[in-house]
Parts: sequence; C-alpha cells; structure tokens
Amino acid sequence: MRKFDYSLNYKELDLRKNPELYAIGKGEQGVLLVQPYKSEILPYWRFKNPEIARTSSNKIYELFLQYLKNQDFVGADMARKFLQMGYTRSRRYANYKGGRKYKGAVPDDKKGQSGSHGRPQLERQAVEDPIKAESARIFKAKWFQAKEHPDYLQQKEEFKEKYG
Repeated sequence: MRKFDYSLNYKELDLRKNPELYAIGKGEQGVLLVQPYKSEILPYWRFKNPEIARTSSNKIYELFLQYLKNQDFVGADMARKFLQMGYTRSRRYANYKGGRKYKGAVPDDKKGQSGSHGRPQLERQAVEDPIKAESARIFKAKWFQAKEHPDYLQQKEEFKEKYG
C-alpha cells in the first residue's frame, strides 16, 4: 500500500477529480488535508459529549454510505478516517486533561509526521473522563461498522488494484 504523500499541495487538489493521487496510508493520515472531503465532513465532526458524538458519528456514517453508493472510495475512506479520529481524539480527552498528550509545540521539521514528535509525553489522568470515554465508544462502534462494511472492503480492494 502506498504511503500518504504529504508533499502534495492539498489546498489546490480536488481528490474527487484526481483519485489516483490519493493514498490510503495508515490510520488517520491526511484526514485534515484531503479536499473536498475535509470541507464536507469536518463541519459534522464533534465529540464533546455522548449525545453530540452520537449525532456526529451517525451523520458521518450517512456520508460514508452515500460515498459508497456513489462509488467514491476516497470519500468513504475519508469518512472512515473521521470516525476513527472521533474515537482517538475522544480517548485522548478521556485520558489527558484538555486533550494534551505531549508537552510543548511540534517542531517545524516534525509537522505532518506521526508519533510523539520528539516531545515528552504528559502523564495520563488518574481517572478517565467518563463523558469522553463514552463518546469514544460511540465513535469506535461506527468506525468499526464502516471499516468492516462489505462495500467499503470491496471498493478498497478495487482502489488498491487500480491505483496501488
């Protein structure tokens, strides 16, 4: 599988028109870059509490299904990434006060890379935030529903065969 290409100018690219430039990558790579999907999905992405998380994850899952119906794998994969990010960010807020896992700012030469960015990790809260933990459970359920959807899996294989 191709690595996500951070060197592309995503502000100028429309990956609905140029799906061959999209790389699935690992995890949530590119979730806040790839247009027009970022603009279509981001307004619905919220996880403040379980009610908001449920509404958000349901809407994003609806978009996911619509992308699949339209044979738009890139859109479906981006919606899957937003669901995954809803889970991971909710978990971060459940485990770390204010959602801050690392100390300090990201150095310029490390931006866009995964991992701790060479910064020290802060200690987890002694007791997790139960509201954010429930939001995480809600997003995780939708994320798994999306990533295991038969049409998604089929379109993913077809995408990989066609574009690598």
